[in-house]
Amino acid sequence: MGITFRKETFRDDFTFRNSPEHIRRFPFPFHEDAYMYAVNIEPHVVGPKGSVLENLIDVDEHYVAEMQDRALVLAEDPLRCQSLPHMTLAGWDLLELLMEQQALGYPEHFTLTRDGDRWRWINRPLGIDDTFTFGDVSTLPYGPMEYITRQSQGDFCILDQRDGNLWMDAGMVTTQADWSLDFDIGMNFFEWHAPVPLAHEKGIFTRALKFLTNIQQGKPARRLNWTMTINPRLDTSPENYHKWGADRTTVTPENVGDKVHLRVELQSFWRLPRSNGIVFPIRCYLTKMDELVTQPKWARRLHRVIRDLPDELANYKGLTRYRPTLVEWLSKLDDGSATSPGFGPD
Repeated sequence: MGITFRKETFRDDFTFRNSPEHIRRFPFPFHEDAYMYAVNIEPHVVGPKGSVLENLIDVDEHYVAEMQDRALVLAEDPLRCQSLPHMTLAGWDLLELLMEQQALGYPEHFTLTRDGDRWRWINRPLGIDDTFTFGDVSTLPYGPMEYITRQSQGDFCILDQRDGNLWMDAGMVTTQADWSLDFDIGMNFFEWHAPVPLAHEKGIFTRALKFLTNIQQGKPARRLNWTMTINPRLDTSPENYHKWGADRTTVTPENVGDKVHLRVELQSFWRLPRSNGIVFPIRCYLTKMDELVTQPKWARRLHRVIRDLPDELANYKGLTRYRPTLVEWLSKLDDGSATSPGFGPD
């Protein structure tokens, strides 16, 4: 049975919602009642049926609406998609990876057929049926990276590996948590992570870089990251701060449950076969507080995490202005009982 795609928006009237089934599959990022920035990288392998890890590239009920929102962002600002000239081969690598994974995981929605370099790609949810020559940019309406990431949920950074470092030399970034591809393009791993507090002095990024530069083809890795967003807005970019920054001033005790959203990124890392680059998909999941607290374990744990979060991390994640209001609201749902180990709901 195929996915039922929701008609919804991530701007203006904000009609985005999660179905009850989708709430339970939300990738809740806290395995214990406290949080500190860590490498937390593990092998990216298939997980339980019905979870966001059932397939290595996840497609869900928000797919069509997210692709429509991406098209709006790109129409307003084409620089959200950039690829330096030497990254075209890596773009073809990414096209192959995403087409293979989507067709494998969701054959009722996507079909890839290959006859040598002559490929046919059918994307039923978006009404696409294209035949092209793999490796020939002139046979696609966009470059290979842009073509396939206009059809794939989440952001994508392609990293070139050279001089013992990783360089952000290509990307499609329209759902980011307050960072800019246009600013970071061409930077190395330490440069684009420079704003993150506490992690550098703990050596976290040095260890992470060592791990990432040794990723092997066919053995992807993953981690979860998180922040919070007011309203279910996918595009919280610096370029559009004037549109969303003031939202943080609108949180009240009466609207916390509807306005405040936990924003979780499932970040994975894949070695690309021809270019030897690494692609870094950043898949964004949103759930509002009213949805999240339908799972009592998550409500108790989130209260404790946000209450005890170090101030530096709260400031970095932009929570400071509304954190007391959120903690007070969550406290009423925390009876002080123990939470079970692990990420999933009880």
